Amino acid sequence: MKRFFVAIAALGLAASVATAQDFNAAVDAFNAGAQALETNKAEALAQFQEALTLAQAIEGEEAADLVSKCKEIIPGTILSIAKEQINDASYDEALATLGQAKTVATEYSIEDVIQEAETLVPNVLLRKGTTLLKAKNFADAIDAFKQVTALTPEDGQAFLLLGQALLQNGATDDAITTLTKANELGEEQAGKLLATTFLKKGMALLKAGKNADAIEALETSNTYSESANAYKLIASAYTKSGKSAQAIAAYKKYLAVNPDAKDAADINFTIAATAQKAGDKATAIEYYKKLAGSKYAAQAEAQLKALK
Repeated sequence: MKRFFVAIAALGLAASVATAQDFNAAVDAFNAGAQALETNKAEALAQFQEALTLAQAIEGEEAADLVSKCKEIIPGTILSIAKEQINDASYDEALATLGQAKTVATEYSIEDVIQEAETLVPNVLLRKGTTLLKAKNFADAIDAFKQVTALTPEDGQAFLLLGQALLQNGATDDAITTLTKANELGEEQAGKLLATTFLKKGMALLKAGKNADAIEALETSNTYSESANAYKLIASAYTKSGKSAQAIAAYKKYLAVNPDAKDAADINFTIAATAQKAGDKATAIEYYKKLAGSKYAAQAEAQLKALK
């Protein structure tokens, strides 16, 4: 019996020695991770994870403290790796790493890492989308920007960039909806793009003979940014529709917005002739008089005599 108790005592001593060795190995791994943090975060993370695994297999207060320290530092280390990937423009890798950081931080209840990872995701997607947009990869840029707008629906810049990508990809109607949202969120550039987009749309409709639709698009363009060109096209659409008074009003606005227009004489003559044809004698006389000294001077003088 005595020999049996001696054997048990020997086993206890061996277990104690083994536990001490495992704990020391865990501490060594943790310290190695701390030393590697400044130079190689991936290596640091591997060491911290090794320390955690070793410490979790050991009982006792010291081991529990080490487990706690590992759980505090591991999520932040993963987040630091993600930041390095962002700086290297490795956006897909960074997004995956941020997801890992959030998952681990959630498991270990590290709230500041959870919040920062969540904040960084739309920022990374915005950078990714911008890079793709510059590379003219419009489809993937659209996908990235859509993810940003879903995560941060008050981000006007994201809607602006999404609208630009949609325009470049030929999705005009979707672009208009998106740019309208960006404009509502205070992005001035969105208003300028909307003005240009509706101007081009109006030109295409006018060319297709859809005068009423063209006028609507061109007037919408002017609500975002008043354009002499838009007024000139509106006047043309009204003329083709046989609406002389509206055409004259649009031509007058064209000259008001662009008083130094190179074709001012042409427009004045058009207004005068259109008014004369429509029976608006006063307007015809007013605008024929404006043509003194121009290339239309002789014709204007002849019409003034006829009108008088």
